[in-house]
Amino acid sequence: MPGSLAALFIASLLTSVFASSASAGVYTWTDADGVVHFTDKQPPTRNHETVTLSEPSVVPMSENIEQGRRVTTINQQVSRSLERSDSGRRSAGGSKKTDARHQKTCEGYRKRLDRIQQHLRAGYSNDRGNRLRRQRREVSQALSRECLLR
Repeated sequence: MPGSLAALFIASLLTSVFASSASAGVYTWTDADGVVHFTDKQPPTRNHETVTLSEPSVVPMSENIEQGRRVTTINQQVSRSLERSDSGRRSAGGSKKTDARHQKTCEGYRKRLDRIQQHLRAGYSNDRGNRLRRQRREVSQALSRECLLR
């Protein structure tokens, strides 16, 4: 029991020491050579300034987590698409008709992307720009899944 009281006392002492140093001010001054100094102890010179520290900024992790979920979903879709295309190639034997249809589909995606890019370069309102960027993202993902990653 005495050991635990001593440990508690030491822990509270350390906490108070660190808390007081964390709440201490930050000071700055410029010496005769023009060098700017920063310290947490008040300097002996009288021409120092107290630096006011702002609160640290906090970045919400929920946006990062949601983005991670979206990326994971896309990766799973691409993996499933690749598995389907591999099994389709084995069963279809890669006939010329299937290849021609695939090339036509890929060319259609590329043409759609070009048209969307032209509209984006031509100028747009905010609502239209958001819609065009969403379309570009969807068509680009479809092109990647069905043509580039195949």
